[in-house]
Amino acid sequence: MAKDTVFHKKATINAGGRLINLSTPKVMGIINLTPDSFFADSRKPAVADALQQAGQMLADGAAMLDLGAYSSRPGATDITVQEETDRLLPVVEAIVQKYPDAILSIDTFRAPVAEAAVKAGAHIINDIGGGQLDPDMFATVARLKVPYILMHMKGTPQTMVQQAHYEDVFREVLDYFITLYEQLRQLGVHDVILDPGFGFAKTAEHSYTLLNRLDGFNMLELPILAGVSRKRMIYGTLGNTAAEALNGTTILNTIALIKGADILRVHDVKPAVEAVKLWQATTAA
Repeated sequence: MAKDTVFHKKATINAGGRLINLSTPKVMGIINLTPDSFFADSRKPAVADALQQAGQMLADGAAMLDLGAYSSRPGATDITVQEETDRLLPVVEAIVQKYPDAILSIDTFRAPVAEAAVKAGAHIINDIGGGQLDPDMFATVARLKVPYILMHMKGTPQTMVQQAHYEDVFREVLDYFITLYEQLRQLGVHDVILDPGFGFAKTAEHSYTLLNRLDGFNMLELPILAGVSRKRMIYGTLGNTAAEALNGTTILNTIALIKGADILRVHDVKPAVEAVKLWQATTAA
């Protein structure tokens, strides 16, 4: 199902007074402020390293930067709200100061962390918990008036592997989006982006089913984010490692674009930007 179907997807989001036009897919660069994220090269816990990474990603064409200070890999160590905030805020402040035009997304499922980051200059909340891990998250996002990335997951990062059971994974994720988007809409949150949560409480087969049916989520007429970068669904299938999964990532990003993805969340910005350009050239031909 192409992007120009009968579905009229929301084409813009308002990030701190700046409109992001998603009629052309955008690339979101991942910066992990953690010592234990699954892809070692993405770990930038030092402010200077994170700032350097931000500059490189912006130069390579990232439209947004996604900063995470809590590792959500399967079985990750739980940390306190204070520790997450302490890791995050110095980087947010440094990027805002050096790159004031950068659009910053905050990868957190905790309302206090989200609020502190937005007050420090961030623009978007990317919640792996879909508001289910902090009962205050939806109300906080509504009050802050920021775009919200609604991701599907069951359980927590510590328990999600055991939760990967579905009768119909697409239908269950769709129902989840319908239910929670209605709650957000009633609270006045208008800029919502959907993320199926590849690999989160999902086997590789579940994730590939969702990728294959990604265009089915277009019926909700909301932007779709695809986050497959270097994940186990790639390296487990190919029999290599996360460090060797760039080629596989580019292939699945291209499939995601064909299936209607509006944002690619990636560790490697330049290859993703190139994938978008080649996809555009093909669809325009």
